[in-house]
Amino acid sequence: MKKSSVLAGGLITSVILIVALIILTNSSAMFGGDVKIGAGSPPVTLNPQIKAMNDGLVAASNAVNPTVVSISVDMEIKQTPNPHGDEMKEFFKFFGQPYGGEAPDDQGGSQHSQASGSGVIISDDGYILTNNHVVEHASDDGIKVTTLDKKVHKAKLIGTDPLTDLAVIKIEGSNYLPAHFGNIEEVKIGELVIAVGNPLGLNSTVTMGIISAIGRGQLNLSHNRDRYSVENFIQTDAAINPGNSGGGLFNLEGSLIGINTAIATQTGTYIGYGFAIPVDLAKQVALDLIRDGKISRGYIGVEIRTIDEVEAKAVGLDKVEGVVVGKVLENSPAEKAGLEMGDVILDIDGVKVKTSNELQSKLVFRKVGDEIKLKVWRDGKELAKTVKLKARPDDKTSISAKSGDNENDEDTPKSKDEVVKFDDLGFTVEPMKKDLKETLEIESGIGIKSVERYSVAAERGLIPGGAITKVDKQVVTSCEQLKKYLSTKKVGDAIRIYVKYKDSSRIVAIEVPEKKKSKN
Repeated sequence: MKKSSVLAGGLITSVILIVALIILTNSSAMFGGDVKIGAGSPPVTLNPQIKAMNDGLVAASNAVNPTVVSISVDMEIKQTPNPHGDEMKEFFKFFGQPYGGEAPDDQGGSQHSQASGSGVIISDDGYILTNNHVVEHASDDGIKVTTLDKKVHKAKLIGTDPLTDLAVIKIEGSNYLPAHFGNIEEVKIGELVIAVGNPLGLNSTVTMGIISAIGRGQLNLSHNRDRYSVENFIQTDAAINPGNSGGGLFNLEGSLIGINTAIATQTGTYIGYGFAIPVDLAKQVALDLIRDGKISRGYIGVEIRTIDEVEAKAVGLDKVEGVVVGKVLENSPAEKAGLEMGDVILDIDGVKVKTSNELQSKLVFRKVGDEIKLKVWRDGKELAKTVKLKARPDDKTSISAKSGDNENDEDTPKSKDEVVKFDDLGFTVEPMKKDLKETLEIESGIGIKSVERYSVAAERGLIPGGAITKVDKQVVTSCEQLKKYLSTKKVGDAIRIYVKYKDSSRIVAIEVPEKKKSKN
């Protein structure tokens, strides 16, 4: 009995040992200790060129991040009674500027608020380039800068330039990493770029896109809505949102090619396109502000617009190039140089200009006292004009237009005049009324009584309430005279109508359309 018991006990022990061994062998599976999940290798092997581009983006992002800072601003904005408060809110949103804090007083007073933006370090001793609209309303000691290492610095405002929407601030210290300035001449449409900034409170955000357009202007993006504002933007589809203002737009070499400034939006946030001030303009403004604390920019004294096909045809130009002088300001360098309303500026110092913003951007680099040479198209021939630039008057309201409205044509008959309607062009004129003559401060002309909606005249920008003073530089004194002159024009001819309004003068170029068919 004892022997069988021993055998039975040994058998049980062996079974227990075997079970324990099995349990130990499979314990990692039972308790999840060494489970393998996921595939052993990526499903795609990157093409070397794609990998190189990816590595380039990573390298550029890491290289430029330390050069971009976050800026916070305590603001005190003096308010004046403003019936357009809601419009102003939308305007601030467009530029990535929070419209928060205490509500503005409709009767005036001050609004206290905070804003945030970005900046780019441009020197190792702490000079930082940003947008004017980020810092322009900063209170004393109200600008703070946070660098990539999360250190907070008080910043001093060095200078601002509202016309380009640029500003320079400075923080104390040394051995900061400045951005490398790229060459604007090498920037190409379609080039990959990265935008770096602090949108929506998300510090050191990098977005990628391409250059969508170069030399984008006439967008009326100016924060201060000044008629002399310079708009010659780089357009990009890299995502730019509120807080990106003043940050950098970089190429894949890590070179700064622009300062992010505004976004095209109806919501206040990114919907597709952003605009950056080109690096050459930003660099020049920064140097002037650092050296002098202000901009000593020369001005010509003209209001200009880009020529279009109809106007080019009207003045006899073979190519649609140049900038039309819409107004010559009184006592300006342009007036002294002999420029006239209606002249077409073809080039400046031997360099062609195709758009008004192109001409503006070239003048940014000229100083008070500089002389520039202009090639001008007038009356079917080229003229050379030398203009000596001077400082822009502070009192803009004292500047009036020189438009030649006081010229008289003694050969024009002063017969009884009547209302005349130009059906094909879509506008009606009437004899000049005394009150209109006094309002416009002119001696001769005919009144624009009405302009039909969707007509040729309306599409070209003619509006009622003004007076036609000349057509193709011939002084107009009667409706019949204008009717007679237009009757000599055939379909396809282009004419230039000189118009005076209460606060402006303009030239409206119109191409004569085909005659309207009778409804009968």
